[in-house]
Amino acid sequence: MKMLPRLVLAAFAATFLAAPPVRAQVIEQVLVKVNGDIITKTDLEQRQIEALRRSNPEALKSDAELKKALAAVTPPILVAAIDDLLMLQLGREKNLRLTDDMFNRWLTSMRKDQNLVDDQKFQAALKQEGMTIPDLRRNVERQFLIQEVRRNEIGSKLQITEEEARQYYLSHQREFLKPASVTLREILIEAPAAPGSQGGTDPAAASEKAIAVRARIAGGEDFAKVAEEVSAAASKANGGLIGPIVVGELSQALQDTLASMKPGDITQPIRTSRGDQIIKLETHTPAAVQPFESVRDLVADRVYSERERSELQRFLNRIRSQAIIVWKNDELKNAYEQQIATLQIPGTGN
Repeated sequence: MKMLPRLVLAAFAATFLAAPPVRAQVIEQVLVKVNGDIITKTDLEQRQIEALRRSNPEALKSDAELKKALAAVTPPILVAAIDDLLMLQLGREKNLRLTDDMFNRWLTSMRKDQNLVDDQKFQAALKQEGMTIPDLRRNVERQFLIQEVRRNEIGSKLQITEEEARQYYLSHQREFLKPASVTLREILIEAPAAPGSQGGTDPAAASEKAIAVRARIAGGEDFAKVAEEVSAAASKANGGLIGPIVVGELSQALQDTLASMKPGDITQPIRTSRGDQIIKLETHTPAAVQPFESVRDLVADRVYSERERSELQRFLNRIRSQAIIVWKNDELKNAYEQQIATLQIPGTGN
C-alpha cells in the first residue's frame, strides 16, 4: 500500500494540536503529566502518524478527510498512551527489566522471521524506519514491561474451569451453530459454438444434450459415471462431487430448488451462463448446535478472551483512578474523558 508521506501526516497532526500563538516558541510542548512523567506533543504526533499510516491513507483525499480521520484516532490514542505510561511506571516500580540476553534472543528471532539475517538488509530496514539499535531496544523493553505488568496483574484471574466453559456454551449456543450444508453432484453440459458464428454459442444444443443425459440417469445409469464421461465441470474427476457446501453460500435460486428435494433427487437441466447443469442432491445436513465436546477449545478461548478484556479494563480503571493526571490542553482532556466513558464495564461502574 502506498503511504502518505510522513511529513504530510505530521503537518496535520501539528495542526490538530496547534498551541495558541503566545506559546508558539515553546520547543517541546507538554500535553499531560501522568504521575510526574510527561506526554509531549511530539509523543502524541508520532502515535497519530502511525495510526493514520496503518489505516487507509489513500482514501483520505482531502484536507477535511484527513482532519476527520485524525480526530477519530486521537481519543483512543490518548487513552492508550496514558495506559501504557501507567503500566510502564508500575513495571519499573516492580523492578521489571529486559535483560541483554532476552533482547538478543528476541532480536535473533525477529531478524530470522523478517528475513533480515543479513546485516546490510537489517541496517537498511532500521534506517528506513529512522531507528537505531538503542531505539529498537527501548521500544522492545517498553512492550516487554507492559506485557509483563498485564500478565502479573491479570494472568492469575484468567483460569477457566470446566463448569464456566459449559455455562458459557449453554448461554451462547447460537455462537456454536453449525449451518446447514449439502453435498451435491453436478454435470455441466457446455453450450457448443453456434454454427457460422464468431464466438457465439448454441444454448439449445446444450439443453437437448442435457435432457438426453438426464434421461440416461433416470433410466438407471450411475450419476457419477455419467459425470466422468460427459461433464465439462472440473468436478468430473470426482464423479461430479462437490461439497459439503454451506447452504447459505449457494445462489438463492439453487437454495430454492434444493429446498424441495430429498437426498437422491435429481434436478431437471438448469440453464447457466456456460450451458446446462444437472444437480443431484447427495446429502443434506440441517443446521445444528455443535456438541460441547467438539467445541470445547473454542468455548474456552471465547471465555478467556472475554475475561481478559474485562479484567484488563478493571485493572486499567483502577490504576487510572489512582494516578495524578494533570492536563495542559483542555481539548485533549475532553477527548480523553469521553473515550474513557465508552470503556466502562456495563453494570459494574468500573
